[in-house]
Amino acid sequence: MSTTRYAETNDAGLSLTAGKWANGFDKTKAFIKKLSKHPSAMGGGIVIAIYVLVAIFAPLIAPHSPYVGNLADRLKPPAWIEGGEWSYLFGADEQGMDLLSRIIYGARLSILIGLLSTLISIAVGTVLGLISGYYRGPFDTIISRFADLLLAFPFLIFAIGMMAFLGPGFNNLILALTFKGWVEFFRIIRGEVMVEKTKEYVEAAHALGRSGFSIMVKEILPNIIHSVVVLGTLRFGYMMIMEASLSFLGLGIQPPTPAWGSMIATGREYMLNGWWVSTIPGIFLVILVLSINLFGEGLRDITDHRLKAK
Repeated sequence: MSTTRYAETNDAGLSLTAGKWANGFDKTKAFIKKLSKHPSAMGGGIVIAIYVLVAIFAPLIAPHSPYVGNLADRLKPPAWIEGGEWSYLFGADEQGMDLLSRIIYGARLSILIGLLSTLISIAVGTVLGLISGYYRGPFDTIISRFADLLLAFPFLIFAIGMMAFLGPGFNNLILALTFKGWVEFFRIIRGEVMVEKTKEYVEAAHALGRSGFSIMVKEILPNIIHSVVVLGTLRFGYMMIMEASLSFLGLGIQPPTPAWGSMIATGREYMLNGWWVSTIPGIFLVILVLSINLFGEGLRDITDHRLKAK
């Protein structure tokens, strides 16, 4: 009898797991179908996926080491230019290091920094925005005034000051980008919560005796999460631009670690006889950020129920 019950329980568990996987697959399929109605967003998503896969499998894809160069190959032109070789598809930099390999590893670093800084900003901004918008009071006043103070500074100027104070490095770069990056998420979440808390479904949850935390997380947040997703997607590209800007100024990731911003900065000195050192990394950065923005715009059209109503 016990064996039969165990088998039945096991089968039920497997059926439940299979049902969850099937449900997740159906939702993914439906999302892709909706995304296909926005060609620019679909194209942007495909480009982003390619960049991410290349970054993940960089050690397998990169034809050369991004840290070791040969001075005999210094400023070797791309393969399609006279004097170039297909073993150095995009040429070599001023130290003879393969440009393609450094671009591939630079993508890994730029995507990681952009993703981490955006996720941390979302987490901080969402938590503070929910609490401030729902409870208001002195906490809301203090956080809102602090957010207004941070908004008074242009992002790049503020980040430059932070990096000058903290010093270059990966962790300091993440801190400098997130110290002000949470403000946009805080403001949009706070405003959305203040609107949603006056609606009937929130009042009904109050009448049922639900706690404030339960109402914020289970009732309000699911109805405003689309705003966070869309803004987060767009800020992801912006964070990558900020990282490249700081590295370009010598305040971000330091050579010889491959970073697109520092590669562009180094290539400035060789624009006349080695334009590819600066131009090609810049092109890859522009393509990725443009793809992220296009994908974010399509994501907004798909997830925003207010646009659907129109």
